[in-house]
Amino acid sequence: MTFARYSSLQNRVAFITGGGSGIGASIVEAFVEQGAQVAFVDILEDESRALAERLAEKGKKPLFIACDLLDIKALDVAITTVRDTLGPIQVLVNNAANDTRQEVDAVTEADWDRTMSLNIKHQFFAAQAVGRQMRTLGAGSIINFSSIAWMGGAGAMTTYATAKAAVVGLTNSLAREFGPSNIRVNAIAPGAVITERQKRLWVSEDDMQMFIERQCMKRSLVPDDIARTALFLAADDSFMLTKQCIVVDGGLR
Repeated sequence: MTFARYSSLQNRVAFITGGGSGIGASIVEAFVEQGAQVAFVDILEDESRALAERLAEKGKKPLFIACDLLDIKALDVAITTVRDTLGPIQVLVNNAANDTRQEVDAVTEADWDRTMSLNIKHQFFAAQAVGRQMRTLGAGSIINFSSIAWMGGAGAMTTYATAKAAVVGLTNSLAREFGPSNIRVNAIAPGAVITERQKRLWVSEDDMQMFIERQCMKRSLVPDDIARTALFLAADDSFMLTKQCIVVDGGLR
């Protein structure tokens, strides 16, 4: 297959959270290949530095900043560093998340607070900080990450699903607030994306086959499928598309 190239992304500054592995790494690579100036944060330093070095061989090394997104002050410092190093951020991809499984009776107050911090709190504060930069530019695209987990009631994922449902509400409200400044805000809700982490922790070969059988499209959903959607939402081609949640699940639901 041949995929689109977006001239509007050339040299555009893109900031991606959780870019060191999985879906995030595919998004980082996709934006680098489009000629964007890419910065990303992650807590996984070894994996992130290896990704940056590998992509440097393609001609444009992304800027990696180690950051724990539970620390909002550190996130704000990272965003400021990107602006001072590369220029104002024109694309924000709030990808970072954690989908740890827990039965309802096992969830503590600390578990709840941590899940919300890992899956929605940093999305709001990143959008708040980057939104200020985008207003100076008079345009921008913010891409939040939801999930289909909340749409169908995924088992052992109540706290995660709650946070991911809230991401859609956050997206809709930010789109309304930022729209007059030509800042678009959309969400992506991935389906059963098979990453190395998923295979290591949660998904067996039988599970993978079950997902494929339930999908309309009969192959595994992979991180690159999500990355290509993020490219479209970041590019000028989708200029009048805002306040939407795009489901990318191969027809699983």
